[in-house]
Amino acid sequence: MKKVDITICRAGDGYFSAYCNEHPALFGSGESPEVAKKELEETLRITKEDGPDAAMFYPDWLDDEYEFAIHWDIQTMLTYYSGIITPTALGKLSGIHPKQLWAYMHGASRPRKAQVLKIETAVHRLGRELLNSCF
Repeated sequence: MKKVDITICRAGDGYFSAYCNEHPALFGSGESPEVAKKELEETLRITKEDGPDAAMFYPDWLDDEYEFAIHWDIQTMLTYYSGIITPTALGKLSGIHPKQLWAYMHGASRPRKAQVLKIETAVHRLGRELLNSCF
């Protein structure tokens, strides 16, 4: 099964976009990441239905089975999940100072690649711990 990389980000108007990294013209948008992802799925369905001759962009994987590998723009992810994972909590998990995370969240600065990796690693580690917890 093909993994299709998509990115979710938030525009200045507050709407979310979900787009295929390999074909950014294939996208969806909406008031939430879930709606944007559903719009992208609808775009792909219509593209497949119309066929390669009618579509401006027709990826080869569209005819096979695929699943999304979702990537977040860091500012969007931090903002979207801010009610669940605060900069203080994420700072404890990632080793990044909470004020720096706040700056990333509010667009005052952009994280370097190493900082993005620390954030992703911390969130994935938290997710694995929660999945493996028994209540």
